[in-house]
Amino acid sequence: MRVTKKIREEQLAILEETYRGAKPELIFHNPFELLIAVILSAQCTDKRVNVTTKRLFSKVKSPEDIMAMGLAALENEIRDCGLFRNKAKNILAACQMLCTEFGGQVPDDFDALQRLPGVGRKTANVVMSVAFHHPAIAVDTHVFRIANRLQLATGTTPLAVEQGLMKNIPKEKWSDAHHWLIWHGRKICKARKPACDICPLAPVCPSAEPLAGSDTKTK
Repeated sequence: MRVTKKIREEQLAILEETYRGAKPELIFHNPFELLIAVILSAQCTDKRVNVTTKRLFSKVKSPEDIMAMGLAALENEIRDCGLFRNKAKNILAACQMLCTEFGGQVPDDFDALQRLPGVGRKTANVVMSVAFHHPAIAVDTHVFRIANRLQLATGTTPLAVEQGLMKNIPKEKWSDAHHWLIWHGRKICKARKPACDICPLAPVCPSAEPLAGSDTKTK
């Protein structure tokens, strides 16, 4: 299947219809809580992060609170999230920078966010999109996989896929499309066993038949 502009438009229309209103699974109440939650989400499920942040945010409300908590106590609070030692160091350092350079507030600026320890391009895009409502597409493992399978955007790096998605998706739909792709990856187009037989995108997906055939052989 040759993926044309028309097919990409059909893909987006199906995604929008299927996942209209999709929102982040992470629970947060302000930009600071979202920032911490996204840092914790690396190689960890959102459900596990929500359990951890519910406990953590009952004790801390600001970057200053986390700095006062200290490294050892912070490590203990986020131990369930995996890679907790490295995450704790980054969170503590990020909170220190928030206090010393940004008045204790999460900056509404992409480049400034990327200066924070533990914050890469994906995390900065999530915060800009979800917390501050700027058009952005954060490329996580789900978005990377689905974009390549659909040929909605192809690339061997998250940056290449992000740039392709920004080119092929109308800007006003960037943030929503990010959530559509994530939920499709979680519910149907999974990494090892994509459910092509029930996928609404199968008729316009160049990977549907090969993936379905591969899955059948492994059963």
